Parts: sequence; structure tokens; C-alpha cells
Amino acid sequence: MPDPSVHSDLLQGGWADKPFAPFHGGIEICVLQDGAPRVALLRYAAGARAPLHRHPGLETVLVLEGSQTDENGHYPTGSFVLNPPGTQHSVWSDEGCVVLIQWTEPVVFLESA
Repeated sequence: MPDPSVHSDLLQGGWADKPFAPFHGGIEICVLQDGAPRVALLRYAAGARAPLHRHPGLETVLVLEGSQTDENGHYPTGSFVLNPPGTQHSVWSDEGCVVLIQWTEPVVFLESA
């Protein structure tokens, strides 16, 4: 059985010292758990956008800093968003943000960036 992975102080900016890598057009990723489910931190630059995509599996998002928006609403720091299987949206952040995200299956992009 694998050992648990502990990431302290994420709510107090503990994500800032994590290693991020380019992910998608102004969005960087820090993978915390590879496999299923996959868990990562995403850091959006101000104005960054993830194009329209569909969720074949469950995705959960916790906004740690800044805010994120999609066609369904605007989510400030502390928001917890559940995107059930079959939902679709595009995501953007006008001011930039950092989110903790978990997904059970990779998204299917419906448009290019």
C-alpha cells in the first residue's frame, strides 16, 4: 500500500513553493497524484482560459486563491465546484487564480485554444 501524501498549508499559500510546469495556454500544473483519480494544482495567469471541454468523469475544484469563472458562474477564493460526468464548460480567470483540482477521467476538448 502506498504512503499517504501530505501537502500542508495549501489554504495559506503553501502551493507557492511547489514545482509548476506549462500545461495549457497560460495555465501551469503541479501534479500531486498521478493516476486515477488525478490530483493537481492549476495556476492560471490573469486572462488565461481553458477552452470548451466535456467531463467524462467527475471533476472537483477548490479555488485556493483568486477567482475562476465559467458559463455557470463566478467562483471566488474558497469556492468548491463539482462538475459531474457529462457536463461541459470553458474556464477562465480574469485576475488569475490557483485551484486544487481532482478528476477521475481526462477531459475531452471540444474546441482548440
